[in-house]
Amino acid sequence: MKSSASASYYRATATPYAAYAPLQGNAHARVAVIGGGFAGLNTALGLAERGMRDVVLLEREQVGFGASGRNGGFVFAGYSLGERSLLEQLGEARARALFKLTTEAVGRIRQRVADHSIACDMVDEGVIWANWFRDPAVLRQRQQLLADHYGVHWQWLPETELRARIRSERYHDGLYERDALHLHPLNYAIGVAAAAAAQGVRIHEHSGVRSLVREGLQWRLRTAHGELLADQVVLACGGYLAGLRKPIDRAILPIATYVMVTEPLGARLDDCLHTRAAIYDSRFAFDYYRALPDTRLLWGGRISVLNRSPRGVQRLLTKDLLRVFPQLEGVRVDHAWSGLMSYARHQMPQIGGDGQGLWWAQAFGGHGLAPTCAAGELLAAAIAEGDDRWQQFAGYGLGNTHRPFGYLAAQASYWWQQGRDCLKTRLEG
Repeated sequence: MKSSASASYYRATATPYAAYAPLQGNAHARVAVIGGGFAGLNTALGLAERGMRDVVLLEREQVGFGASGRNGGFVFAGYSLGERSLLEQLGEARARALFKLTTEAVGRIRQRVADHSIACDMVDEGVIWANWFRDPAVLRQRQQLLADHYGVHWQWLPETELRARIRSERYHDGLYERDALHLHPLNYAIGVAAAAAAQGVRIHEHSGVRSLVREGLQWRLRTAHGELLADQVVLACGGYLAGLRKPIDRAILPIATYVMVTEPLGARLDDCLHTRAAIYDSRFAFDYYRALPDTRLLWGGRISVLNRSPRGVQRLLTKDLLRVFPQLEGVRVDHAWSGLMSYARHQMPQIGGDGQGLWWAQAFGGHGLAPTCAAGELLAAAIAEGDDRWQQFAGYGLGNTHRPFGYLAAQASYWWQQGRDCLKTRLEG
């Protein structure tokens, strides 16, 4: 296999835009949002849509620099914590309400792409959950759980129909989630930023916040070249820690995931896929992938405490790719990269406030696009309108992840689950 892996495909194909100038001098804001990823951008746009002015967003690098501009681009409902665990922990009414926030967010993302003419290669063709194992019970159980308790209906795909869409003998049956989509996440982030800026949000890139201090009834934020006084502050940095509040930073584990993109496949893509849906499989350590508009295949997977080099990512993911599509032997990989997701011990987003004007939104755990949109709406409504619906997440607080020992526990858990998947695969033959 030729080795020409370079930086992110998303960055290489990003929509050109005029860079947002760094913060300079002294300024004031009613709300300062720290972090230019999906959580921060959705909060800022939600505030602007509610008529709030003097909103400033500060990003240490560029809009969408972190996980928001590096992920698989899947937009579907749910959280890192599975639907069954959510139901067991909260009961049907509360679990269904939280799940509904994400189904509504999928629709909101779809609508924002249309309303703001965001060029992000959105493909509104659903997502397939393909069964790695022969036993269909896990699919049937999830299908029934979603229908009975969440009012969500996924279509059953028998093996023959699944293999007509996905040309691999690796899978056995599947579920099709029609109300899902996929897109170019970095271009979506750039588009949301443009929409927020058009409604008055002041965005500053290359403006990492070096200190955050409470002064009377306000917060003072310092960057390399400026200071900002704000009435309220939203911390939305995800796995790329701000280092401004220890209890908030300590509450997450930044965990890496890996993505690569092949060369354009042309007619070879038809040998693999006859669907425009995005795909992931039923293992704990699952693969996820989708066809891109230029006939490339985007492939992602693995969870690790190691943020590997592009060459290391390419080597690992190519092995995974060829297990599913051996017909792609010899394909060139043009882009490979990694990104840091934020995970909480309870596997749910941490959305909250301290009662003194400091808010946070983090720990989206690899299910970021819809939940970050929901989080932005909740925080925007809380700040602009005094809405208290964000308190639905109060039970999922800022529990300490005890780094670095938390990394060891997370990696050991992943290896354990990965081992169980491997054993089951072998036993099935």
